[in-house]
Amino acid sequence: MPTSERLFGLPEESFRFTVPRKGLITKTEIRVLSLSKLDLRPGQVLWDIGAGSGSVGIEAARLVPDLRVCAVEKDEEDYGCLLENIQSFDLSPRFRTVLGKAPEALAGLPVPQRVFVGGSGGRMGDLLDACCGGGLTPGIVVNLATVENLSEVLAWAKKRGIEPDILHVQVGRGQPIVGLHRIEALNPVWIVSLFQDADNSSRKQEGRS
Repeated sequence: MPTSERLFGLPEESFRFTVPRKGLITKTEIRVLSLSKLDLRPGQVLWDIGAGSGSVGIEAARLVPDLRVCAVEKDEEDYGCLLENIQSFDLSPRFRTVLGKAPEALAGLPVPQRVFVGGSGGRMGDLLDACCGGGLTPGIVVNLATVENLSEVLAWAKKRGIEPDILHVQVGRGQPIVGLHRIEALNPVWIVSLFQDADNSSRKQEGRS
């Protein structure tokens, strides 16, 4: 599988992922926005939960020096794609992979400074609690496709006293049709960022000034 020379925003075709469930890979446009919201720094630990093909963690590792990624995926077929993609991008030394279902599969992983949640397996509240097991809340970015999961994330944030940053994204891509072009809509996604650290609070204040 050839890898793209593009530095950022790799197309989905750069990764191996399961077919026909191709809708489960994080789309390029959503991946770019999610990585921006994660605000990653060199040397941090990133948990990629519900990693699927690993596209988010792989892009993050390519962008950020010395970033260590812990990728957790429960589906065996998707996990196989994850391993192949990590090897294809020559990132194995910076990845720790776990085949298992979160939150149980998170036990024993190094404490994260950032967490990306691409899938929850229907246990969003428990999963977010497990991300904060050390007492400190890491910067968490969650991609959501259903209103039920969005509601659960917002309830969790309110209980924790975190003001969520909510971004609703609807992407349309141009498609040729009989010598013309139409717009084909992708599924809408909510990107919810949950930060409680002082640095993020400062950035928010700066953004309002």
